[in-house]
Amino acid sequence: MKAFYGDLRLGILGGGQLGRMLIQQAINYNVNIKVLDPDREAPCRKLCDEFTVGSLGDYETVYNFGKKVDLLTIEIEKVNVDALEQLEKEGVVVYPQPRIIRLIQDKGLQKQFFKENNIPTAPFMVITSQEQLKDNPFGYPYIQKLRKDGYDGKGVYKVNNEASLDNAFSEPSIIEELIDFEKEIAVIVARNERGDVSTFPVVEMEFNPQANLVEFLISPSTLSAQIQQEAELIARNIAESLKIVGLLAVEMFLTKDGKILVNEVAPRPHNSGHQSIEGNVVSQFEQHLRAIFNQPMGDTACINNAIMINLLGEQGYEGPAIYKGMEEVLKCSGVYVHLYGKALTKPFRKMGHVTIVDADREKAIEKAKFVQEILKVIA
Repeated sequence: MKAFYGDLRLGILGGGQLGRMLIQQAINYNVNIKVLDPDREAPCRKLCDEFTVGSLGDYETVYNFGKKVDLLTIEIEKVNVDALEQLEKEGVVVYPQPRIIRLIQDKGLQKQFFKENNIPTAPFMVITSQEQLKDNPFGYPYIQKLRKDGYDGKGVYKVNNEASLDNAFSEPSIIEELIDFEKEIAVIVARNERGDVSTFPVVEMEFNPQANLVEFLISPSTLSAQIQQEAELIARNIAESLKIVGLLAVEMFLTKDGKILVNEVAPRPHNSGHQSIEGNVVSQFEQHLRAIFNQPMGDTACINNAIMINLLGEQGYEGPAIYKGMEEVLKCSGVYVHLYGKALTKPFRKMGHVTIVDADREKAIEKAKFVQEILKVIA
């Protein structure tokens, strides 16, 4: 492969905030970057060397874009895998590998992979029709997830009782037992082509119940060393079983009886790793680049307590974004604001994130709550 720091052409499928932050890191290595995204106003448009407007799901568009680069990566899984497989056959390096993207695009295949590789996960059943919802083996309530196209909390439905079946998904789905968990945690793991594997320390997550998005993240975790080691080992085992090249975010439940169950995985930089930009020696974005360029893995150690808050568009507002409370927030030490370059806001849209770092964990949490209260995205 060409030298990553000079003449290598890196293509990114998807021009959203994950691609934007990946480019911000790649600039330090002098990487030539091309981006494909359907939105001509995508967050990446002004940062990359070449921006192409086009569908990520269209075979010809993805294939023609891929022929212009040496190495292709993703910031979203919803891409045309047939085109990626053909590009791979023709010598374009695609990381993560197309077979992994295909697997993770389908939650049914993903769950089956967990089962076949002894990865602990909630009991589940693959269904093809609404009729099968009545014969579920779990009892009410339980969870239904679309096999494909679910994203950022969409495509997930809680079936509370027989009456709620009328609003359930009719498309192919999985149903799974509702887990009464103590905490949601995540581990980001990276693997390069040589097979070197490195995990980031466990983080703890709190979700916005209305949007079903990560709203509040704490790093490092204060869970027992045993639980943290087990979570990191599970993430490592998944990465090695897949033989993935790149980054893999592993979201898990910690049950009330101390068991860890894998919920879902994502083969790319992830919302649960944003705090690593200021909170760890190496960020998830640099680690992804190191992995796909087959370079040594970076040091993932935490250098401070870090709390990450998602900036979501406020309910009741839609239009040109206004960041109310920005001046008050920027007066606080250890507060780092990341805006994603999205001109228009709407309810629950991810508009940015804020990371708060402090040597005192409680002070970091206190500042984070202040930021949550003061900084609002309105129109």
